[in-house]
Amino acid sequence: MKFIQQAYKGINEWWAYLVTLILLIIGWQFIGIIPLVGTAYLHSNDLEHFMASAEDSFATVGINSNLYLFLVIVTFVGGLIALLFGVKMIHKRKVISVITSRTKIDWGRVLYAFSIWGVVGLIMILAGYYLEPENYIWNFKPIPFLILVIVSFLFLPLQTSMEEILFRGYLMQGFGTWFKKGFIALIITSTIFGLLHGLNPEVEKLGWITMVYYIGTGLVLGIFTIMDEGTELSLGFHAANNIIAAVFVTADWVVFQTDALLIDTSEPSVGWEMFFPVLVLYPLIIMLFSKKYGWTNWKEKMFGTIRKPIELNEDEFIA
Repeated sequence: MKFIQQAYKGINEWWAYLVTLILLIIGWQFIGIIPLVGTAYLHSNDLEHFMASAEDSFATVGINSNLYLFLVIVTFVGGLIALLFGVKMIHKRKVISVITSRTKIDWGRVLYAFSIWGVVGLIMILAGYYLEPENYIWNFKPIPFLILVIVSFLFLPLQTSMEEILFRGYLMQGFGTWFKKGFIALIITSTIFGLLHGLNPEVEKLGWITMVYYIGTGLVLGIFTIMDEGTELSLGFHAANNIIAAVFVTADWVVFQTDALLIDTSEPSVGWEMFFPVLVLYPLIIMLFSKKYGWTNWKEKMFGTIRKPIELNEDEFIA
């Protein structure tokens, strides 16, 4: 059974998506944010200082960078719990149906994508350091760095999983079954994914040209999902991407303000590292995954009509 067709296993009406997305926003931006807001308030000097930090970033009130990272992740956990609750209780579907079309999650795929993109990310960082070492400051602080590694590897995958299950799972299936085309769902979800990252400080510094990277990343993750019939590859890829970003390089204008190994002191600019992944690395990764997992029938999966399967029983469908 195709991954997008999993949406037909439960209630697939527009109101179910509306209710679930409202729950998601409440869990993410209202309930999940409570620990961050409470901690920021305790760290602020007065109410005026607290309100000023809320308009900029709660990190400005002096919260430890590792604690701040953890608290930001908690907001996503609130959203993830709310999303899965909506899938289970509103859509009346099994949670696994928004993750994969397989009977269980293929963790081998998750780890493979994580390893491949993790290695590529490290090579990119080493290349940048080798080409322009004057732009980097060594920032190794044993205890803070160890805590950062623990927080990143244990909890950052929760943040990336929320985004992947939401965009490549839930919304991909929703738009796919509404418009009957996987390609249309791919374009819509990738665009929304990119635009939501417009709130990141990188966009303010570099401009909307950064959408090439964010929307391009959404596209490649969506292609993984459609062709592989599940989100496992995108889950591993996205987790590796954010962990590498948090642990190895930081700057005062990027979203992850951490005790990373290196601090990039260069002036924000649009360079090769913006376009190289999208135009060169992503196509190569698609080719690699396609060969390893035997992706075939590209035309049908990407552009074919998505139809409601014939239901046999609770777990059986005929496409």
